[in-house]
Amino acid sequence: MPHDPTTITAAVKHLRRRDKVLKDIIDEVGPFTLKLKTDRFGALVSSIISQQISGSAARSIHRRLTELVAPAKISPDALAPLTPQELRTAGISPQKASYLLDLAQRVQSGEVRLKKLTRMDDAEVVAELIKVKGIGEWTAQMLMMFSLGRLDVFPHNDLGIRTALKKLYGLPDLPDKHISHTIATPWRPYATIASWYCWRSLDL
Repeated sequence: MPHDPTTITAAVKHLRRRDKVLKDIIDEVGPFTLKLKTDRFGALVSSIISQQISGSAARSIHRRLTELVAPAKISPDALAPLTPQELRTAGISPQKASYLLDLAQRVQSGEVRLKKLTRMDDAEVVAELIKVKGIGEWTAQMLMMFSLGRLDVFPHNDLGIRTALKKLYGLPDLPDKHISHTIATPWRPYATIASWYCWRSLDL
């Protein structure tokens, strides 16, 4: 389900009014164009694959994993029967292979309930997802932002966000949690949209 355009318009107006630095970035970047990923399992698989590697490497591995399970799609039923060795042929490290298999098996068994995440608050979503090996708060936040469409998520520990804040707000070092949240306070309740603009600012 896409974001409501009226809500996004109100959110962008709020951010432009509350934060002059962000206002300038919004003017440079242009409209908010985040497209939500409706496949929650696939989004989690992508997040696990992307941990601590470049975007291009992650895309290559994801493509090889897609080819490995073809003609099926990436799903709990497609991944659960695979061995770590089979996942290695797609370029997935032994550690991430264990994470993916744990995710697939927990979703398949119903222990992790991806279909019910919409009815959970943010803290409950995090608690549900961190049952899986290799999934922490950051991965849960990415799912809330890019799949569940939550508008007020602030991943303060994300390196891209911290790098953007340092650059945009003229900080001497990467900000810690306290400084990051202080900067983000005026963004509420639209921290997700502000974070998206911070990420986009790194492409300017």
